[in-house]
Amino acid sequence: MENSKLSVEAIEQGTVIDHIPAGKGLAILRQFKLLHYGSAVTVGFNLPSKTQGSKDIIKVSGVWLDANAANRLALFAPEAVVNKIDQFKVIDKQHLSLPDEISEVFRCPNTNCASHGEPIISRFYVRSHNGQTRLKCHYCEKTFSRDSVAEA
Repeated sequence: MENSKLSVEAIEQGTVIDHIPAGKGLAILRQFKLLHYGSAVTVGFNLPSKTQGSKDIIKVSGVWLDANAANRLALFAPEAVVNKIDQFKVIDKQHLSLPDEISEVFRCPNTNCASHGEPIISRFYVRSHNGQTRLKCHYCEKTFSRDSVAEA
């Protein structure tokens, strides 16, 4: 008999970020420095999903994300769910919401912005308009779509 089910190892304690859009897993690993904790990290790319077709998933053993860190994920994966795991069971399931403000994550695309030539951290106000995430730069006050703003 052939086993046709894919499996990703369960973790005893930590965080599982599920329902990440396929292809966004690496950006989340990099942006949230999930490899820097020194904990075991399991990543699945392009796994089958009933709701999304395919998805990425990240499991970090021994690390729990606070609500602020989890909600920053909404800028990369708005449909993601952050599961807190203890004793191999989900003890909390957090659906994400956009933060009001984000710093040190993105770089302003306006080349005339003061943030380009000065030793200051980037800072954006986050808004949702007609289902689109928009970022307004604190310094130049220009508004950009989430897709046009690069990671810092």
